[in-house]
Amino acid sequence: MYRAKSMRGGAIGGGISAIDQALWDIKGKYFEAPVWQLLGGKARDAVRAMLVLPTGTLEEVANAAAAAKADGFTAVKCLLYQHEHAPMRHSERIQDLVDRTAAVRDAVGWDMDVGIEIHRNMIPGEAIVLAQEIEKFRPYFFEDPVAPDSILSFGEVSEKTRIPMAAGERNLTIWEFREYIEAAGVHHVRPDIGVAGGFTHCKKICAIAESHHQGIIPHAVPSGPVATAAHVQLGACVPNYEVQEHVYEENSPYSDVVKEIIKLDSGWLQIPEVPGIGVELDEDGIAKHPYTFGPIGGALRDDGSVALR
Repeated sequence: MYRAKSMRGGAIGGGISAIDQALWDIKGKYFEAPVWQLLGGKARDAVRAMLVLPTGTLEEVANAAAAAKADGFTAVKCLLYQHEHAPMRHSERIQDLVDRTAAVRDAVGWDMDVGIEIHRNMIPGEAIVLAQEIEKFRPYFFEDPVAPDSILSFGEVSEKTRIPMAAGERNLTIWEFREYIEAAGVHHVRPDIGVAGGFTHCKKICAIAESHHQGIIPHAVPSGPVATAAHVQLGACVPNYEVQEHVYEENSPYSDVVKEIIKLDSGWLQIPEVPGIGVELDEDGIAKHPYTFGPIGGALRDDGSVALR
């Protein structure tokens, strides 16, 4: 699939990933073993979850962070850069982003990991300014400050900040990840099992990161409960797996599409002992949510041009 027509990109990667996950699930059921057992056995007893905070006002985000801590989470990810930041002037934007980081840190204290997500919305110069100003809040990572199109640009930001850098959700292959790890200064590697080749390929990406003493923080939102199950299987057996990005899946539509979601207990995703990847599709539940084509677009600057992302 990857080489036959010389095509590249997320559509091909997603197709390969889906088939790979299905084949591992089938194999697990055939041998009556969970996928983590087929991949080498457990490296941990549970997978630490990192709750993705909702967007909103400074107060709303800070309150959500405090609520996550009360629910037992030890890590959160803050979607720091929001659509309303696009039309702001440089100093106003930086100040608001710094204030938001401070509010989240104040809400959770120092005994919680706080990841900072920029969602590829900055150019290197302003990303460097922001990173240097929020260093004092000790972010767990500084994720995707610039678009993934240039390893050189990402490396420029990495070189000029002391915050550990995170990237990888839009990367698909071992060749891309190797170059980001070796040349772009990435410290936390973020493959998504839904687009980066499934179990077979992601296991290789994790090994490349391990050989460079880098941690794995997979991308998994808003992928859904099947992706969560697959990531937990991978996280069970990968030694350098740090934390799993997560949103609550107890309610619709997440809870509709599988017969039972992966159990979340006080911020820890439990590792299933059942054969396969640990969840079963609910065809009736899936039928309740037919695919609808969403709008294409995002934030605009005040001159009407498309903002970065």
